Amino acid sequence: MPTPVVLVHGFAATARHWDRVIAQLPTGRFTPIALNAADATPLTPAGVTSLAADGTGEQFVLVGYSMGGRLALHTALAMPERVARLVLISTGAGIEDEGERAARRAADDALAAQIERGSISDFIERWRAVALFADDPDWVHAEVAADERRCTPAQLAASIRGLGVGAMTPMWDRLGELRMPVAVLAGANDVAYAQTGRRLAAAIPDASFQALPGVGHRVALQAPEAVAQAIAR
Repeated sequence: MPTPVVLVHGFAATARHWDRVIAQLPTGRFTPIALNAADATPLTPAGVTSLAADGTGEQFVLVGYSMGGRLALHTALAMPERVARLVLISTGAGIEDEGERAARRAADDALAAQIERGSISDFIERWRAVALFADDPDWVHAEVAADERRCTPAQLAASIRGLGVGAMTPMWDRLGELRMPVAVLAGANDVAYAQTGRRLAAAIPDASFQALPGVGHRVALQAPEAVAQAIAR
């Protein structure tokens, strides 16, 4: 019986973010279930947890990238009996300082309002210039832009307000509750998230960390085989 694999994308993406990873999964061993976070009702971490739970009636491997990684952590903590293995990619466990979290929430609200006032093309141009993605190869920028065009400004704004790091309760003090095997991945070129990934793995009882050489933040695009191996391990 194939094992279900529930995949949760990051901000400004869709289920298609995982196409390259799904193509690398061993045939017959897994049933991939790539979620569209915009389908969650309500569009909150709890809503995404319900969406993940509804995708399969049994235990599953749970994979999350960036914003989706935080949502995957939330889901694993909310229903640990359902998550057989957890794979966290380019992510953290939230902003611990209450003041910093409030400031980020205000900044995210302002960004959401700006996105709503513009077109999806405006957003694509703006997001490509973010320092986190500045060193991505042109083909990665092109593939990301194609996925972003599947979104609307209203969806992106709602995602920031409901699922952004400023809106989420930090989970660092709960990582020790996780008992399933956890694989933490980050691109070696993504220095900040590699450091955060090491901290995540150190705080989780049964976790490993892997920094992928020559890879930036968008690991599922640049190193899909490494993600597939983490799922299948």
